[in-house]
Amino acid sequence: MNVFKGLLIACMSLFFTGARGQMTKDNSQWTFEAVKKGGNKYEIIAHLKLEKGWHVFSLKPGGDGSLISPSISFNKNPKVKLVGSLKEKGKLISEKVEGVQGTINMYDTKVDYTQAATVDGATVITGTYKYQICNDRMCLPPAEKTFTITVK
Repeated sequence: MNVFKGLLIACMSLFFTGARGQMTKDNSQWTFEAVKKGGNKYEIIAHLKLEKGWHVFSLKPGGDGSLISPSISFNKNPKVKLVGSLKEKGKLISEKVEGVQGTINMYDTKVDYTQAATVDGATVITGTYKYQICNDRMCLPPAEKTFTITVK
């Protein structure tokens, strides 16, 4: 049922955006890097920067279950072993929003997503990330994009 609500919200966002005759551009900026922490231990980091007035929901968005949280998935690579779960770091905003039950959790301006990993030698890490950004008037349709990180 929650998937249906999310799709309904996304479709409505598309309809109302198109009804105004304007398309709002996704100006979010994503960058990816692998930071060596010692030995074969790395942090794979996705940095997200948002324009003023825009936000992305937390990995645990709260609310009524209809909010779309970001996700990052990694393609299989025999040289890369993920350790633990994806973590987020930024200034968390928790508030009640009209039209959504419960408290929602989100980030504006910037947030970093970090995945610990062990990497055995030079390789290329690839995967996909999914997200949705919103402002106080609308949410853009959910986006899915790919990333590539070269580890030397």
